[in-house]
Amino acid sequence: MNENLFASFMVPITLGIPITTLIIMFPTMLFPTPNRLINNRMITIQQWLTKLTSKQLMMTHNPKGQTWSLMLISLFLFIASTNLLGMLPHSFTPTAQLSMNLGMAIPLWAGTVFIGFRNKTKMSLAHLLPLGTPTFLIPMLVMIETISLFIQPLALAVRLTANITAGHLLLHLIGSATLALMSINLFTALITFIILTLLVILEFAVALIQAYVFTLLVSLYLQDNT
Repeated sequence: MNENLFASFMVPITLGIPITTLIIMFPTMLFPTPNRLINNRMITIQQWLTKLTSKQLMMTHNPKGQTWSLMLISLFLFIASTNLLGMLPHSFTPTAQLSMNLGMAIPLWAGTVFIGFRNKTKMSLAHLLPLGTPTFLIPMLVMIETISLFIQPLALAVRLTANITAGHLLLHLIGSATLALMSINLFTALITFIILTLLVILEFAVALIQAYVFTLLVSLYLQDNT
């Protein structure tokens, strides 16, 4: 195949205009607002999964942290639906872009840190210096803890980007190998196709797991600061 290996990660452009915004807005259409007294099965399953995920994320939070429940569950649904839509052939996955993930991670991380310094200033500053630190190590440890604090949003974004990108590249490579082997050795091509099918199933699971991990880490940052 002559297709560029990274073609699926390029921002789609129509008439010279990037359509990333439309792609990002599309997942919201998958979660319609119920307007009936008795919902259908699809909406009932969506509401059940939403309540289950929200319960898992918010069970360890105090009342102040639980005010973030709507934002966190919306974040999970957005990342999960975007990751799953990116599994469709010839589709674009916004969460494979580091800039997109940084745009989600930095504001959420900054919000949790700001809440921590506003509500628990002494405890937030105490996290920068472990208890019992020798005097001569205080400047170095404060610098290290500060750097580790500012690395948190970068780690969030890079983790999501790396997992989604690696999975898509692996599927592309194995799919290309399967097509090439079909004209050489049909039995080997069949084995490769079975591996590809198992990897597709695994990638669907990874899409949901990474959405949950991203949201869970933001939830943990919030728990530490409320």
